[in-house]
Amino acid sequence: MRERRYNDDEIAAIFERASETQSAGGGALPASRGGDGLTLAELEDIGREVGIPAPLIERAARSLDVADRTRGRWMLGLPIGVSHTVDLDRSLTDEEWHRVVLDLRETFDARGRLREDGPFKQWTNGNLEALLEPTPTGQRLRLRTVKGNAIRLMSVGGVLVALSGFLTIDAAVHGDLLSKLAGVAFPLLMGLGIVGANAIRLPEWARLRRKQMQEVAERAALTAASDVADEPAGASGS
Repeated sequence: MRERRYNDDEIAAIFERASETQSAGGGALPASRGGDGLTLAELEDIGREVGIPAPLIERAARSLDVADRTRGRWMLGLPIGVSHTVDLDRSLTDEEWHRVVLDLRETFDARGRLREDGPFKQWTNGNLEALLEPTPTGQRLRLRTVKGNAIRLMSVGGVLVALSGFLTIDAAVHGDLLSKLAGVAFPLLMGLGIVGANAIRLPEWARLRRKQMQEVAERAALTAASDVADEPAGASGS
């Protein structure tokens, strides 16, 4: 994290987020030096000069990095799945992992189920999953979900539209398109209605899930960034 250099746009975003958290404005935003940008340590020094504590600068910088790790799954041009991955600086203790699970339950309003398989930890609630896996430098937290009913509905809508196209071609070939217009239009309207309803719901659902995952990932990354002091006996760093 300390070696990463931030460009002008990222610097502006970091100071904006840090200022919003503090509910106080700062001075003029710094420009990058020689086109190389600024490190986190340099940003923290500037933050102190304009009255923004270093922890707020670090949190804003980490939230910027975390936000870049969100991915989507698409069907017919609509989002049906969201995933987010964040690399943690170290392995979480059992107590810290349990706090992440509590955060997941509160954020998604879901109890879910816990499972452990050696160094791998998992929390699931239907299609919503949180996976904690080891890496050479710490752990990786993977969050993902899929809108299962949307996949089924979109598939049905696509089949109905395709069926309408097939019926249209068949009727046109036999020269009785007008007499079969109602039969051709019905599956088309049904299919378009299903796809249209999902086109309204799915983007908002995806935005909410993306925001929730980013917030959980940011809090987990901040936990991992803190030092483990006086770790309770029996706590594991797996």
